[in-house]
This record gives sequence, C-alpha cells and structure tokens, in this order.
Amino acid sequence: MKPYQLLPFRFKRFDNNKVFVVNETGEFLFLSPEQFNRMISYDLNTRSPIFLDLKSKHILTDTSVGSVIKMLATKYRTKKNFLYNFTSLHMVVPTLRCNSSCRYCQVSSKSANAKEYDMNKATAKKTVDMIFRSPSPLIKVEFQGGEPLLNFKIVKHIIEYAEKLNSLYKKHLEFVICTNLTLITDKMLKYFKNHNVYISTSLDGPKALHDKNRPLQKRESSYDIFLKNMRKVRQHLGPGSISALMTTTKDSLEQLPAIIDEYVKLGFHSIFLRALNPYGLAKKDLTALGYSTEDFVEKYKLALNYIMDLNLKGIHFAESYAELLLTRILTPFSTGFVDLQSPAGIAICGAIYDYNGNVYASDEGRMLGAMGDDTFLLGNVNHNTYKEIFYGDKIRSLIKNSCLECLPVCSHCAFQSYCGADPVRNYVEQGDIVGNRMVSEMCKKNMGIIQHLLELIEKNDKDINSVFWSWITKRPLNRTRGKQENISF
Repeated sequence: MKPYQLLPFRFKRFDNNKVFVVNETGEFLFLSPEQFNRMISYDLNTRSPIFLDLKSKHILTDTSVGSVIKMLATKYRTKKNFLYNFTSLHMVVPTLRCNSSCRYCQVSSKSANAKEYDMNKATAKKTVDMIFRSPSPLIKVEFQGGEPLLNFKIVKHIIEYAEKLNSLYKKHLEFVICTNLTLITDKMLKYFKNHNVYISTSLDGPKALHDKNRPLQKRESSYDIFLKNMRKVRQHLGPGSISALMTTTKDSLEQLPAIIDEYVKLGFHSIFLRALNPYGLAKKDLTALGYSTEDFVEKYKLALNYIMDLNLKGIHFAESYAELLLTRILTPFSTGFVDLQSPAGIAICGAIYDYNGNVYASDEGRMLGAMGDDTFLLGNVNHNTYKEIFYGDKIRSLIKNSCLECLPVCSHCAFQSYCGADPVRNYVEQGDIVGNRMVSEMCKKNMGIIQHLLELIEKNDKDINSVFWSWITKRPLNRTRGKQENISF
C-alpha cells in the first residue's frame, strides 16, 4: 500500500538544478532532483519536513482525499473570482481624432480636424445604457482615443448620464480618462475634480525620447507641455490622481534605466515596462521600432534589478507587470489585469465601445477593426441588444477557446496558474485564436519573465523578498522589511 497519494501537479526543471513543482491553484515548492524522484516514487518519509511542506501545498496527502479536494476547490474558486462579476471595465472612444503623431500608434488615430470620427450624443447614450446592463457591482468607464479631450463635450455627457443612471443602479462607479495631457485646461480639471475622474497618461522617458516617440502634429515639444500640465493635474487633483504608461521601442530598450530615473524624478511610484504590440503603425514599421522577444526579456531583467536596487536605497518604486505576476504567484488572489486571465478577459472582464457604437471584445480587437478586420467585433450599441453582444456565439467561441486549462501546451505548463490567454495576439501572430505556443512571442515573453521571478524567489534572499512584498502590499520597504525579515516565501 502506498504511504501517500499524489494530487494533480505540474513541474518544470530549472537550470539551477531545481525542480519547480506546482499544484492546480499555483502553490509551489522547489525540490532537488533527488527529492522530486523520491516524491513520485512514493519514497518520501511522511514525517520529513519536505513531505510536510508538500502536504501543506496540497501536492500530496496521506489523509482523506475528499477533504483536500474541497480545500483545493475553494482556492480554485478564489483564483477564478474575476468570473463572478462579469464585465467591469468599459473602455469608451469619444473620438478617433488626435493631436499627436505617435510613431507606434496602434489605433489608427485621425487628424485633429476630422470631426466625422466623433461619437454623437445618441450613440453615447446607448453606450452608457449598454454599460449599465452589466451585472458587475463595479463599473469603471475608461475614456480612450484618439485624444478624448478633443471631444470633451461627449466625455461630459457620458459622465453625467452615467451618474444619473447610477442613482438608480447603485454601483461603484469610477471614471478614468486616458490623455496625452497636451489639451487639458483648468476648467477641465475643475470638472474632473467635481466628478472624481482619474487621469491616465503616457510618458516614454526623458525629453528627447518622449518627443521622438510621441511628437505632436503641430511640432511643439510634447514633453514640455506634458510636464507643465502634469504639474497642473497634481495641483488640482492631488499627487495620486495621475498615472503614466510607457511603450518600449527599439530606442527605449537601450535606455530603460534612464526612463526609470525619469519616472522617479517626476514623482511616479511605478512603471509598466510594456513591450511593443504588433498593431497599427507599430506593425507597419517594426524594422525601426521593433526588437526580438529575447532582447526585451534580457533588458527587462536588467531593468528589474535596477528597480529593486532603487527600493533598497529607500525609493519606493515598483515594476507593475512584475507586481501583477507576483500577486498571482505569491497570494491566493487573481488580478484585474485582462491579459492575465483564463479564460481570456476579453469582453467578460473588459470591452471597448468605438466612436460609432461598435463593441469589440478588447482594445486590440478594436485596433484590428481599424485595420479592416472585424474578427473581434461583437456588435453595435445602435443595432444589437446586450444579450446579442455579450452572450452571442462569437464571444462564446472566444471564451471557449481561451481557457489555458484545455489549450495545447498550456494545459500542462507549470506556469499556467500565473499566465493568461490572448486570442487576439494569437490571431495577429499566427492566424487563429488558439495559436501554437511553440512559436508564440507572447508565450516566450511571459515564460521568460515568470521563470526569472520564480528564480529570484527561490534564492530566498531577505532583500528580494522584502522588495517583492512591498510591491504586493503597495507599502514602502521600510514599512514591510521588519515584518518580513524572518519570513520566506
């Protein structure tokens, strides 16, 4: 009779002569090859520390399997908790017009004078009506573009109509406007303060790099205007009212420490080292803008080390993608990040409403639509019902084919619990929504970053542990180090 029973697990052999063993809910241990071989041979001493560790992680058990499965099921439901609320993020495009000419523009923005690409009031009203059909108790309306401030009248109309509806629906309602800041005025900021609107902007780094990547159509320095208006935003709305996002081009890849320093200098507490996405102008000019996934991952690792050193020097600053992954790796909880969901977060977590009422499963799906491919178009608020758009055959097919648990390669990948499906990226790169992981650039990037984070965790270094914990808990290192000093992951 076997002394214990193995529960479902996955594993991966690392280059440091360790075997990474993980259960169905992402709880893991690192074993030596000898320990791993003894585990699968049912040769572990049931009183040994390694056996008790494996038992506590529900990778094996010498007690009733039924009670262990119930515990795993509870943890699994916690990891999949994002499915309960359905769509909470609703991205709205008031206009495709823009006053910038970003080199990597992914959304095929139009000139600042092309008003035929503005959302009208009737479509705006139907969009808000559609949004409030979502069963989610949390509704976040995020204005995207183009440059949304070029159609500020419709932005105001949507905010005020949403607030009116919410007096009936009683949901937790949030507003975010994504803007390059160059058109923002004191009057707009006063309005945003009165309606609790947060600001999301773009900063690609120091002045020369930002101006090169994100030039204005009128040729002024976009960085100078950004800097002046960023300070104005903080003055009116407070220091925590604005966040920034960068896009990594070939030029950026060699300047990541300088970009990080710029974010620190300007008072930001995090940076999302975001790789270039193959849509719009970025896809057309990959020779000038692009780089290999291998290069990105290597530069990312160096930048991550640079950021950790900043934290150890007393500067609280996080890398946002690592923070998301670490939350998934080291806590029982999921994250709201659409790209790291299984099934994919498209439509069921976030959807986007274009200026003409078209509803797409994701922002990337909208980008494809602008290029003439409506594969991810779900319907139109002017012509389709909520049920037709969010419960139709197209979205059902997308979700059915984006569960990592049953996708080729993903189904037995040791990193499955931490990753997510991206049917749009698969479609762009390979021509089908399932895709082949063996040649997937997205898979290659995520695998490289996740493995690097796990290798850092395996070192059990107190400084690294403290930095990671400070990111997860969103508290400065000096407030977490003492509590974590004798705690290992």
